[in-house]
Amino acid sequence: MRRNSSFRRRSSGASANRTRRSSVAFREQVLGSPSLPAPIQKMLDGIERQLGIRDWSLSTLAAVALSRRAWMIPVLFVLLAGFVIAAGGGGGTVETNFPIALEDYNDPEGGGIGSILASRIAESPFNLVGSLVFLLAICHTFAAAPLTAKAHHIKHHHEEELRKAGKSEEFIKNSPSFKAELFHFIGEVEAIFGIWVIALMVAIIGFYDWSTFKDYIAHTVVYIEPMFVVVIMAIASTRPIVKLAEQIMGRVAAFGQSTTQAWWFSILTLAPLLGSFITEPAAMTIAALLLAKQFYDYNPSPKFAYATIGLLFVNVSVGGTLTHFAAPPVLMVAAPWGWDIAFMMVNFGWKAVIGVVIANILYYIIFKNEFANLKKSDSSESSETNTPVKWEDREDPIPGWVTVTHLLFMAWTVFNAHYPPLFIGGFLFFIGFTMASKAYQNKLEIKGPLLVGFFLAGLVTHGGVQAWWIAPVLQSLSELPLMIGSTVLTAFNDNAAITFLATLVPGFTDGQKYAVVAGAVTGGGLTVIANAPNPAGQSILSRYFPGGVNPANLAMGAAIPTVIMGVSYMGFYYLLG
Repeated sequence: MRRNSSFRRRSSGASANRTRRSSVAFREQVLGSPSLPAPIQKMLDGIERQLGIRDWSLSTLAAVALSRRAWMIPVLFVLLAGFVIAAGGGGGTVETNFPIALEDYNDPEGGGIGSILASRIAESPFNLVGSLVFLLAICHTFAAAPLTAKAHHIKHHHEEELRKAGKSEEFIKNSPSFKAELFHFIGEVEAIFGIWVIALMVAIIGFYDWSTFKDYIAHTVVYIEPMFVVVIMAIASTRPIVKLAEQIMGRVAAFGQSTTQAWWFSILTLAPLLGSFITEPAAMTIAALLLAKQFYDYNPSPKFAYATIGLLFVNVSVGGTLTHFAAPPVLMVAAPWGWDIAFMMVNFGWKAVIGVVIANILYYIIFKNEFANLKKSDSSESSETNTPVKWEDREDPIPGWVTVTHLLFMAWTVFNAHYPPLFIGGFLFFIGFTMASKAYQNKLEIKGPLLVGFFLAGLVTHGGVQAWWIAPVLQSLSELPLMIGSTVLTAFNDNAAITFLATLVPGFTDGQKYAVVAGAVTGGGLTVIANAPNPAGQSILSRYFPGGVNPANLAMGAAIPTVIMGVSYMGFYYLLG
């Protein structure tokens, strides 16, 4: 027993020494300073033991991000703020060129993509750290479902303990577990990229200083799109707008006897194409709300549910390409490249319509038998009383003047989409109108739109420091590889960011311009982060997916429509010359 005890002590000591050595290596490699005050050193050692970090390699951090301890990583970066300051960070000269402009890099002449990226990392080591933070944020999205499940488990255990203690249900309802709420927050997909902005902040302050981070947030990153999405999503989800859209699509569904499959096909065809005129975020909101009522309420199989949300995301991404102002990735290039409505209709619009219809028909054929099961549920539902159970589900008519006023507010928001003082001011008037016409309204939903806006704000904040590697990757590709590369990159970054960076690449041919935009909109349904409206759809439909929308299943559901759209865009491009 003594030998075993002695062995354990020696093993424990060796483990502590390895952890301490990893801390020293981290300080030397990242901060350039091996010395730290004792309290901060003790704190760092404790964090490393809790996370099980033996070295600060990319593989180790990625493994931790996918484990149940992922929630501790943002805490680690926050605590490292003091670590950075102690090592001398934050006291240097203000960096006015952050992030470094693409034309200011001293790239090796004639070098390949690998040598260019290596040179840019050597010129600005922050590039690697900023992209590592973004990678960990993406990994965190895959851990969202387990974290949410953990939150529910803690909540249930907390409530049972209170019941055993004789507490009333009212007391239990108003005494939530802080730990459960914390896990729920860090497992909220819409909050993840915002959480990781804290890590990005610490990294920027460590490499530069507070003024650099402040100027980056206040002057470099543009938050107009997140603000616009919050407002347009809130307006589009109101009862008069949704009822109007339901009536329009119901008329089309009536040609198919208003069956579940007729509603499904009508929503997935008309709503995305409507996005070319009312903007994609508004179209996504309306389509998701109608799908929830006309499809998801009938409990489709998980496979069918993921196929439908994947199809929805792809269709909305390409459905906004009939005009030059509705789809975020098109909006980014319209002015710099001189693209107008006529150009979009001729080069993108009709191809998008063909792709959407083909994808919908194919999925209809694949899941035809499952539609029959959904129809049975629909029939049983129709036999029940028509009296609405909830106030929100009432069928009372809405006066025309109320609906017209809502449409005018929506038109004002779309027309002034680039001017926050105008559309936010209009939204405040809109809130007042909904209160005055309360009898015809449902509760104005603000939480969902705010979470979606938070998601997008975090995404554009991270995306602003990714240009150093995305731009040279795009520049190195010819048309077809560029289209495919743009599609793949879009899955890991907002497609508007991809096309914006393309406008900064000198010497792009017309063919390359077409290819990068075609790829960006084609890949817009592969992940939640691929297209700005996707978080709105996920926020509305996530309750139909136990544990939230799984990223891998979403990608599989969107894969076939993505291929169809890619073939439609590039096939007709090469066929018609």
